[in-house]
Amino acid sequence: MLALIIGTNREMEGLNLKDICLFHGSNVVVKTPKILENGFYKDFGYGFYCTNLEKQAKRWALSKRKHHVVNQYTYIENPKLKSKKFTEMTEEWLQFVVDCRRGKMHHYDIVEGAMADDTIWDYVEDYMTGKITKMAFWELVKFKYPTHQIVFCTMDALQTLKYERSYEL
Repeated sequence: MLALIIGTNREMEGLNLKDICLFHGSNVVVKTPKILENGFYKDFGYGFYCTNLEKQAKRWALSKRKHHVVNQYTYIENPKLKSKKFTEMTEEWLQFVVDCRRGKMHHYDIVEGAMADDTIWDYVEDYMTGKITKMAFWELVKFKYPTHQIVFCTMDALQTLKYERSYEL
């Protein structure tokens, strides 16, 4: 199984230990995050996606047309919310991603774990259709760079985010 590597950021210095610095890549400044339900299923379902890896947020922003904006937030955990955290890419994580990408709903406020980017998703599809074995899947994904995503799936979850700043690339 693959360990999820949690990134560190210089911006996190000086924050309360329970406060976490998160980033969101976009084409606009997002001072008030919203849950957008578009026609595309995501790894952990619909919601507002962030990452603790600034470099990854930059990649997300650069994938947008015209403007490329990185938004930064402070996340203050709320233990009353129902959360699911995948600390490793496990078979449970794999099945959760497959279910969400197929449109199956879950009942978590927040879900956190590794990201199945396009390359990993191709491997997931190859595994699901029998083109590769599960063992081959795990061998292929272990060479990918570290990823992280956290999705805020409910309005209560969005209340844990505090907008800090944005910058254009």
